[in-house]
Amino acid sequence: MISKHSVSYIIYGLVFLAFFIVPGLFRLLTDWYWFEEIGFSNIFTTILGAKIFLGLVVGLFSFFIIYGNLLLARRFVQSKPLVVRLPASMNFQQGEREGAQGGITQIQELNVGSYIDKLILPISLILGFLTGLVGAGSWETVLKYFNATPFNIKDPIFGRDIAFYFFDLPFIQFLIGIGFWIIAVSLIGVAVIYVLRGAIILRQPAPGYGALKSLFIEKTAKVHLSIFAVFLFVLTAVQIYFIKIPSLLYSTTGPFTGASFTDIHATLPFLKILIFVAIAAALLTVINIFRPNNRFIVLAVGIYIAVSILGGLVYPTILQRFLVLPNELVKETPYIKHNIEATQKAFALDKVTERNLTGEATLTMADINNNRSTIKNVRLWDRGPLLDTFGQLQEIRTYYDFVSIDNDRYQLNGDYRQVLLSPRELDSEALPQRTFINERLTFTHGFGLTLSPVNEVTPEGLPVLFLKDLPPSSSIESLAVTRPEIYYGELASDWVVVNTKTKEFNYPSGEKNVFINYEGKGGVKVESIFRKVLFAIRFKSVKILLSNDITQDSRIMYYRNIEERVRRVLPFLRLDQDPYMVVTEEGELKWIYDAYTTSDRYPYAELVKDTFSFSPGRNINYIRNSVKVVIDAYDGKMTFYIADINDPVIKTYAKIFKDSFLPIEEMSSDLKAHIRYPEDLFAYQTKLYTVYHMDEVQIFYNKEDQWQVPIIASGTQADPMMRHMIMKLPGEEREEFILMIPFTPRGKDNLSAWMVARNDGEFYGQLVVYRFPKQKLVFGPKQITNRINQDADISRQISLWDQRGSRVIRGNLLVIPIEESLIYVQPIYLQAEGGKIPELKRVIVAYENRIAMEETLGLALERIFGGRVIVDEKTTPISAAQPFTDDDLIRQIREHFDRAMQAQRRGDWGLYGEEIKKLGELLESIK
Repeated sequence: MISKHSVSYIIYGLVFLAFFIVPGLFRLLTDWYWFEEIGFSNIFTTILGAKIFLGLVVGLFSFFIIYGNLLLARRFVQSKPLVVRLPASMNFQQGEREGAQGGITQIQELNVGSYIDKLILPISLILGFLTGLVGAGSWETVLKYFNATPFNIKDPIFGRDIAFYFFDLPFIQFLIGIGFWIIAVSLIGVAVIYVLRGAIILRQPAPGYGALKSLFIEKTAKVHLSIFAVFLFVLTAVQIYFIKIPSLLYSTTGPFTGASFTDIHATLPFLKILIFVAIAAALLTVINIFRPNNRFIVLAVGIYIAVSILGGLVYPTILQRFLVLPNELVKETPYIKHNIEATQKAFALDKVTERNLTGEATLTMADINNNRSTIKNVRLWDRGPLLDTFGQLQEIRTYYDFVSIDNDRYQLNGDYRQVLLSPRELDSEALPQRTFINERLTFTHGFGLTLSPVNEVTPEGLPVLFLKDLPPSSSIESLAVTRPEIYYGELASDWVVVNTKTKEFNYPSGEKNVFINYEGKGGVKVESIFRKVLFAIRFKSVKILLSNDITQDSRIMYYRNIEERVRRVLPFLRLDQDPYMVVTEEGELKWIYDAYTTSDRYPYAELVKDTFSFSPGRNINYIRNSVKVVIDAYDGKMTFYIADINDPVIKTYAKIFKDSFLPIEEMSSDLKAHIRYPEDLFAYQTKLYTVYHMDEVQIFYNKEDQWQVPIIASGTQADPMMRHMIMKLPGEEREEFILMIPFTPRGKDNLSAWMVARNDGEFYGQLVVYRFPKQKLVFGPKQITNRINQDADISRQISLWDQRGSRVIRGNLLVIPIEESLIYVQPIYLQAEGGKIPELKRVIVAYENRIAMEETLGLALERIFGGRVIVDEKTTPISAAQPFTDDDLIRQIREHFDRAMQAQRRGDWGLYGEEIKKLGELLESIK
């Protein structure tokens, strides 16, 4: 007959099965279908297989060790079981309870040992299960250890390959951690059993021996516990040798990351001594087994603690304070050098090329015209104002949304142009009627995108659109979209079903809507009633099962958000914050996503806070942009390209997940023309380079030449001045797409240098720093911003706009390198009171001491440099040194007069006065 306790256990087991195990299995099965659909089932099976294997091996091993020791403890003890005397009302056995009779409380004896015996098996199972979970969670550490790729770089202290610290050390830490856990849990468990069964007791002192109690331990208990102590000391010695000594290279005791003078000359010797002390303590513990008292084990523990305090705290503190600090530079010089070299290698700063600029060149209109492509691609539209404008002009329906603005470049009709684009995605939460059919079957995808050149403006101050409307129409012959549907994107975060009996909404056309059927291979086929049931349970929607519109040929799409999609397949990589869309030559829409390998285990490399999307709050000291992920917006197909073939970490993952990664050479030339140097990686590198460009130890130690990245307040946010642009680098023959950031000296505002990351062709990934001479004053962004704010004409005009209720939006300040000099450009937007569409109204250009604000970039440049800006190859250049012709003079007089009249009609008296003043100056020049 089944006892009540057994029935309870069965009920608890069924509840656990129903609420935790079964839903997990359903999710696992639907994930398996998904991995099969996208073609990466090998990643799923490799990770799942490793988790199951490690979970079982570690869990069973720990269970048998813990359970076996607890059983041994119970059988070894021959003492009388511990009995607790309790009032009858507190007895746990029902039916034996008796009340007080005649005023006398009935006392019951409770055999605690018997209860503990019953708990041995369930406690061991629980502890084994929890340990197994830890083992399963360490699948990545174990697989990387068995597939490790050498760095072929030795650490400067112990001469080990860097791969030891990336792959071997975490594995050793895992094994030793499991060992300590099993020993500690077993030790505590058997000690509790021995205490409760009376094998360990505190005896009352004999008469005449004071009040001090003595500890009595039976022989078998003493042997058992001593064996655990021996294992603890031996494991401690192993931990010191394999973990603590190598981990000195991550020390932060000095003024940098890595082993310092004190670590090498104080901590390291004592750690080596501590190894022998731990082994000696283990031997003393063995000897203590055969002694009648416990003095030897007390001596072993005392010696170990004393040496640990003396060698780990006292001596290093004395050495650091009285020897190192008074002579820190001399003592730490070789170790600072190790830190500089390691940090540069860990963040790929050792490959930075430095070039010196003379700083003596004076720009002329001839230089401006010789860099036409740079001027033609000056970004006058900021992402914020442009996103607002796209939203107002091109969302078309309330359920469409533009999530972000992407920066890219295209060859358009033979011209290399920088553009800003934004996909038009579907926001299901904005649907006017949120029903199952609408959300899951009808409105399934976004449609098309809007694309604009970075510097073209309509007469109304709005962006010129190369791609716009529904269906997408293009004003550029070489730019067209043939597959505009977006099923997978940044906003697509929920599941939908396609190929149903319900037609899918494609796009609105006037008063009617256009519908389609999905033609791709994205999504998991429903196929059977079993899968219908499975998906209904997975997505908690019985309508999937009951709907007649969902057939066996239907496909259910989930994990449609591209970030979630990539993370699901590559959980071991970190993702960039800014995926971007590309229009291919065939007119298809593809997402490109940058993925990184990161670590905090590069010895001697400086640790920095992960402030981006990788693992916020975690420190890292190694990063590589090792993978470029390409995602088809129509069918969700993902392709992973290895972008850094020299990264041992991605090579290790490629060994683990065979055939999952392709070499970058297999990427189509069309897509390769759009890969970008990632901003997140560049931000880390530039932040560190402000310090680690100093190679000389003394200069580095004193921070004599430390730089900083200038940050300008832009509205309510800080603008870190990082820009993508098309420009011709000094000494190069043609323009290219680069990522650029300026540097200023720490605590000062003048410009010291600027760094670029090259993006095009064979030069992709090259980092180049252009340094100005220290004796030359080059205005920095903050100084230019202050000069703009102090310009009377500009301040007056902005004040007039603000007084009339309009909102003035000052765009990002752009640093534009031209030849060996710089110009600054800042767009000014105007947003009407209550309006939502910012309009580009003015462009400010600053060069050295000259500042001009005009309606267009060309006019501002002409005002600064004189002459005329060339707009195409057919225009004859006019340098600043050449006098104007009569036609040029007449043209400028007419332009200023026309702008004055337009300002008068609008009631813009500030601009009217400014244009009349300029007109007067031109007329005076005729005399």
